[in-house]
Amino acid sequence: MVNHAGPVAAEQWHLYLIVAVVLVFVAGPVLLLVPLIAWHYRQSNKNDAYRPDWGFSWPLEILVWIPPIGIVIGLAFLLWSATHSLDPYRPLAATQAPLEVQVVALDWKWLFIYPEEEVATVNWLVIPVGRPVHLSLTSGTVMQSLLVPQLGGQIYAMAGMTTHLNLAASRPGVFGGKNTQYNGRGFQDQKFDVVATDAAAYERWVTRVKTGGRPLDETALSQITAQSLIPTPQLFSRVPPNLFKLLVAASTQESPH
Repeated sequence: MVNHAGPVAAEQWHLYLIVAVVLVFVAGPVLLLVPLIAWHYRQSNKNDAYRPDWGFSWPLEILVWIPPIGIVIGLAFLLWSATHSLDPYRPLAATQAPLEVQVVALDWKWLFIYPEEEVATVNWLVIPVGRPVHLSLTSGTVMQSLLVPQLGGQIYAMAGMTTHLNLAASRPGVFGGKNTQYNGRGFQDQKFDVVATDAAAYERWVTRVKTGGRPLDETALSQITAQSLIPTPQLFSRVPPNLFKLLVAASTQESPH
C-alpha cells in the first residue's frame, strides 16, 4: 500500500501511518528501558541503593496505566470509524455509476465477467481510471481470497455465496492481483493484472474484446473451470446470460450442505 493507486488503498495507508506512530510511542520506551534497566541492575553493580521495602508509587502507577488506557481508547475510536468507512461492501462516493464486474474464483485462475458489456476475461481485469468498480465474487471451487494491494482490501470468494468488494483506480497503471488463500498446487501462480486506463481506452478495449475474442460457450467454460494454469490471459466476446448466477446456483447444488 506504500505505492497506493486508489482511494481505498490510500485511506488504508493513512491509517497504517497513524497506527505506526502510536506503536513507536508504545514500543519505544520498552525498547529503550529494558536494556537500561538490565544494565543498571546488573549483578556487578554494587554501589546503587538497595530498597527491599519499596512497595508503591503513584507516579509510577500513573505512568504504567494512564498512557496505555489512553492509547487503547484513542485507537478504538479511530478503528471504529475506519472499519465502517473502509467496509468493502460500502459503495464508493462518486459522480459516476460503478462498473459492474462479476468475479469467479477457479483453480487456478480468475474469471472476470462484465455483464453490461457482455464480455469476459480470464486473469485480466481492465477498469477505467476514476470510476468506481463494484466486484461481485463467488467461487466455482474451494474458498479463495482476492487481493489487489494497490487498489483496495481483501475479500473472500466462497462457493454458493456472493461477496462484494468496492475499489477504484486514481491513476493509470498495471497493478497486481492475486489469491491469498491456499487452494492447491497452482496457488502460487494464481495471479492477474488489473489494467487501469482512461475511459476512451477502456471503450476501445471492450470493442477489441468483442471483435477479437471467442464466445464463452460450454466448451470454453469446461476448459477454464478445470484445474489448470493458463500462460496468458483469455478474452471472451460473448457470455451466456446470467452466467454468474448459474455458477453460484451450481455451486450451491454441489455443496454437501
